[in-house]
Amino acid sequence: MSPSDLVSQVKEKTNHHLAWLRDDALPIWGSAGRIAETGGFAETISLEDKTATKSDCRARVMPRQIYSFIEGGRLGWTGEWTTISRTGYDWYLKTYFKADGTVISSAALDGTVTDDRFDLYNQAFALFAFANVAAIYEDLREDALSRAHTMMDYLQDSLAHPEIGFREDNPDRLPLCSNPHMHLFEAMLALEAVEPDARWTDVADMIGELALTRFIDPVSGGLREFFDHDWSPMPGEKGRIMEPGHQFEWSWLLARWGTSRKEPIALHAARRLYQIGRTHGIDRDRQVAIMSLYDDFSVHDPLARLWGQTEWIKAACALACLSFGVEQSAYQEDIVSACEALEEYYADVPAGLWYDKFQADGTFKQEPAPASSFYHIVCAISELKAYADTL
Repeated sequence: MSPSDLVSQVKEKTNHHLAWLRDDALPIWGSAGRIAETGGFAETISLEDKTATKSDCRARVMPRQIYSFIEGGRLGWTGEWTTISRTGYDWYLKTYFKADGTVISSAALDGTVTDDRFDLYNQAFALFAFANVAAIYEDLREDALSRAHTMMDYLQDSLAHPEIGFREDNPDRLPLCSNPHMHLFEAMLALEAVEPDARWTDVADMIGELALTRFIDPVSGGLREFFDHDWSPMPGEKGRIMEPGHQFEWSWLLARWGTSRKEPIALHAARRLYQIGRTHGIDRDRQVAIMSLYDDFSVHDPLARLWGQTEWIKAACALACLSFGVEQSAYQEDIVSACEALEEYYADVPAGLWYDKFQADGTFKQEPAPASSFYHIVCAISELKAYADTL
């Protein structure tokens, strides 16, 4: 395929996904996906009757939806994204935060706390929400950034690992995990873009170093998920797990960070992570990114979640920006393939909704559409548009 044909295909896919987001997804998640009495967001929407389910809502969903509607506004949606994101943020602050500035794990639709446990992953998304709110709402900026500093005070005072990074909770809780650090990395990059404070840059740089020196295997170049107290791989099967979606997601983040810091080691690592995800993590028959591999790159779990396809898009866009000639064309071909993989998940469902789990037998699991996927989709479409705008 010629370079001009590839560019046309990337632009066509971009326009298709933007139209789906603006015309279908944002409207249904901004109506059926909200709890009218509170302004909060639902955990899932039924594929049968397109109404919100009564499930408890996890803390991670609230900041993801706040981001999704703010970013939806940036991407040109003319719906009530301001009202939706502001009322959702207000509900999030009232319902999910403890007196010490940290976040619980879940609440019922009426605001009753159903799980008050601490999870580092949830704190990362709170920081991400603060960054996005501070970036767009001048009247909320000071308070959002103050809350971000309070939360980071807690993480650094109470959960700093003696070597590098953060513990999950108490000193004995295992495994230590790369995933919450990945989202902390994302949040730090968002915060440093909003507030020129060395604190955010320093934590981002620490997590970048943690990824390059602990999370990524020095021989294979693959990134692991679970670790022991000293950041060595967790013993047994757990320590061998590598997720293709996270190879892509870390590739995207390291490409961004490596570019901003002019760090060639990070850019090399980003390319290797992408290569692993693309070569070993895409199922040949379904042409989708699967859930997990072992550290020898054999299949651990063939289930293919929606979010893995979005991270494939983001990483391919990031590396296409850093490439030229034949290499760039290869990434552009992958952008098109990854978009087609994502489209599988919202075909044959009500407009604006999606399946989440593509099973090894070639069928989708029949279950409500999870709101948690929306953040992944919106971010992928945002990265897709940003790249297409350069062409």
